[in-house]
Amino acid sequence: MSSGARLQTDRLILRPARPDDWPVYRDFMMSERAQYLGSAGDLGASWKTFAAELGHWEIYGVGMWAVTMRDDDKIVGLVGPWTPPHWPENEIGWMMLSAETEGKGIAAEAARATLTHAFDVLGWETAVSYIWPGNDRSVRLAEKLGAVLDRDAVGPTADTLVYRHPHPGGSK
Repeated sequence: MSSGARLQTDRLILRPARPDDWPVYRDFMMSERAQYLGSAGDLGASWKTFAAELGHWEIYGVGMWAVTMRDDDKIVGLVGPWTPPHWPENEIGWMMLSAETEGKGIAAEAARATLTHAFDVLGWETAVSYIWPGNDRSVRLAEKLGAVLDRDAVGPTADTLVYRHPHPGGSK
């Protein structure tokens, strides 16, 4: 399932997460900004979720990319395919680790690139994004990407909102 190691957009480079990205991820997970993520505020659980990010790449050959600006290799977010074995469907996930980059379209730019990659390179037939209730920023991003709430879909937890993405190239 190897997908290639990098994607590029006009402003961004998306690369696999690396162990040296841990301090930025840790700081985000220990902040109030991570409130909608299950391991927020728990250092041990946050370390495990970061290790899962690295392991996803090792096991599947693909995972959420570390989002960096083209002129700086410091991670500002994680965006991309997330398909652990207990997930009901293939997901495009996102989390912006840097508050300074929020509201600048970076998550949308990265998510568009990863959606195209998931459909065109990985051969996905469908993709969803799982969003915790109350995470209005993520809902707005999903809708900006053209995703619609799929009330019939099953999420990883009973209360998870499931937003279904359209195929970037139109109906397939």
